[in-house]
Amino acid sequence: MTIRGIAADAGVSASLVVKHFGRKEQLFNTVADFGPAAEELFDAPLDGLGRHMVLTLVRRRREQKGDPLLRVVFSLGNHDERSLLRDRFHEQVTARLTARLPGREPALRAELIAGQLIGLGATLSLHREGAGSLATPEHLADLYAPAMQALVAG
Repeated sequence: MTIRGIAADAGVSASLVVKHFGRKEQLFNTVADFGPAAEELFDAPLDGLGRHMVLTLVRRRREQKGDPLLRVVFSLGNHDERSLLRDRFHEQVTARLTARLPGREPALRAELIAGQLIGLGATLSLHREGAGSLATPEHLADLYAPAMQALVAG
C-alpha cells in the first residue's frame, strides 16, 4: 500500500501523512509499536492486574477513540508487513506478559489473556451503541476482570 492509499483510507492528504510520520516505514513502525500500550496495560501489581487491564482498555478506547491492541487482528498490508506486526505484538505484548506471570504455563495464559483483551475490544467495537457503551468501565471490569484475573493467577 502506498502513502497515497493510506491517506485516502484515512480521509486525509498524503502530505499530511508524510508531514506527521515521514516515510512509509516510519508510519508502519508507529502502527506496529505495541510497547506503550503494553506498558500501560500491565502496569499494576499481579493481584489486581486483571481488573487493571480491563479498566485501562475500556478507558483508553473511550478517551482516545481507539483500541490499543485490536489493530493486530485487522491489519492491512502485504504478508511480510502482517507477519512483522504479529511478531511485534508477540514480542511487546504476549512475551512481556509471559515474563510477568507466575506459575505453570505462563506463555499459554499470556496468549489467552491477550485473546480476551482483543475479544473485549472487538466486542466493544461491534456493539458501539450497545449495552457495553452504556456501562461504566468499573461495571465492565466487575463482569470481565474475574476471568482475566484467574488467568493471571494461574
